[in-house]
Amino acid sequence: MSEIPVITVDGPSGTGKGTVCSHLANWLGWNFLDSGALYRVLAVAAEKYDLARDNEPGIAELAESLDVVFDRPQPGKDVTVIFEGNDISQQIRTEECGNSASQIATLSEVRSALLERQRKFRQKPGLVADGRDMGTVVFADAPLKIYLIASAAERAKRRYKQLKQKGFSVNLPRLTADIAERDTRDSQRTISPLKPADDAIVVDTTTLEISTVILKIEKLVRETLPDACSKC
Repeated sequence: MSEIPVITVDGPSGTGKGTVCSHLANWLGWNFLDSGALYRVLAVAAEKYDLARDNEPGIAELAESLDVVFDRPQPGKDVTVIFEGNDISQQIRTEECGNSASQIATLSEVRSALLERQRKFRQKPGLVADGRDMGTVVFADAPLKIYLIASAAERAKRRYKQLKQKGFSVNLPRLTADIAERDTRDSQRTISPLKPADDAIVVDTTTLEISTVILKIEKLVRETLPDACSKC
């Protein structure tokens, strides 16, 4: 086990992972990995270079040389994502991009190409990792693993509100169907399916305010990693 601690926060979209992880990274002063953003950037790159979503060797090769930079997220804001010198933070947050990323994520060569790249984010003093297989595959030795869940209907409502606030045109029934389709694809894929690690702590956020979720997880961090919270 590495001496550098990791907190993994996995789960489907719309459960509050991004907000929770952004808060934890700033609260602890740790590094931050938005693994989903990596796959979304790769989806954008594949489209830019005219690679079909099932072109496994081509997309895997692209993943190995992906020119992407992440800035540490600020409280209440998404991480800034720079791809080949351009800010694509808004572009990668669309549902279309998310669905493309979910399809690319089923490709074993692509997941292998990104695995070591993700693990390199594990640097001192620690790492908060947001994703779908952070606790099961990428950082299986993490001392604290959290898995967030919420009903599909509630997640669709949250996502609808979020996208509308950002100026995107969205349809709630279509969004609900897209989320259900993505859940099925992510949970049934052969490689790294979406599921909680055996030792993960599951938190249902369906009826909780995000502030309450954060307080619950802060308590878990204090109990599991007291040394990390000495300055919190």
